[in-house]
Amino acid sequence: MNDTSPDRAHEDCTERHLPEPHDTQQGRTERELRAALETLAGGVSAAPSPDAFRTARGDWLRRERRRRLVLAVLTAVVFTLAVLIGLWVLNHAPADPGVIFSGTRNAVVPGAVSGVSP
Repeated sequence: MNDTSPDRAHEDCTERHLPEPHDTQQGRTERELRAALETLAGGVSAAPSPDAFRTARGDWLRRERRRRLVLAVLTAVVFTLAVLIGLWVLNHAPADPGVIFSGTRNAVVPGAVSGVSP
């Protein structure tokens, strides 16, 4: 049923009519891709000078340094603002000690274990 001998495989290819590439969706996609790549390749030109790579690399390194500097400055600004806001909030806290710091050292707490043994 599934004969894969060389003679049989050759007969199958010659008996069936395989559609031409321009008849299928895949063929149209290949043509469009080829045209797009040819257009893209047509826009590429040779380097205008021998040190074009060095110049492009220098430009890239400058942009990278600038990006890192901007990120460091932005981080410092955000950190400084967070510290200043925190200090401002702590500075504006109420001056009275409140319930937690009422100054009662020998207060009796219900259900607490006493440190003194009888």
